[in-house]
Amino acid sequence: MDVPAPQPEPAGPLTVERYFALVDEGVLAPDDRVELLEGVVVSMAPQNTPHASGVARATRALMRAVGEQAVVRTQLSFIAGPYSVPEPDVAVVPGRYEDYDHVHPRTALLVIEVADSSLKQDRLTKAMVYAAADVPEYWIVNVVHGQVEVHRDPDRTARRYRSVSVVRRDGQIAPVAFPDVSIDADTLLPTPTA
Repeated sequence: MDVPAPQPEPAGPLTVERYFALVDEGVLAPDDRVELLEGVVVSMAPQNTPHASGVARATRALMRAVGEQAVVRTQLSFIAGPYSVPEPDVAVVPGRYEDYDHVHPRTALLVIEVADSSLKQDRLTKAMVYAAADVPEYWIVNVVHGQVEVHRDPDRTARRYRSVSVVRRDGQIAPVAFPDVSIDADTLLPTPTA
């Protein structure tokens, strides 16, 4: 009896379901530093100290600012459409922690990426992914230039944000979802080197 040869994976972008199946099948390990962007598995660079500091600072600032009004998640999966599962450095998602005990969030109120070597990807690919997912606000904590880039008013169809502004160290940001909250940009950024 003839046994059919295994069939290759279908060509085209990888779906969210297939991406998670790769972990279940052991192709990807749960602790692999990868994410799915636009149907492609992309490796994430190791964290240098300014990046790690920015992630810790942004997490602390958002947890203080948001309190129990939403959930603050750090470097965890966010399903941003059928072909993207980024792991934003910080995501503020609606609801309670229990809401995500068995599912990854599919909506976010605010997403933050801390950018150094990833600056181009964060400005281009990630901004497109988050705008297409209708994330109302996306911040890039730009440790290279010591500023926060604030992206607002997503256009899902065009996959871009209509409003982009820059907040310097001495500025403040009021998140769209929490207008009564004000966050000092300086609290998000690592201390400048001498």
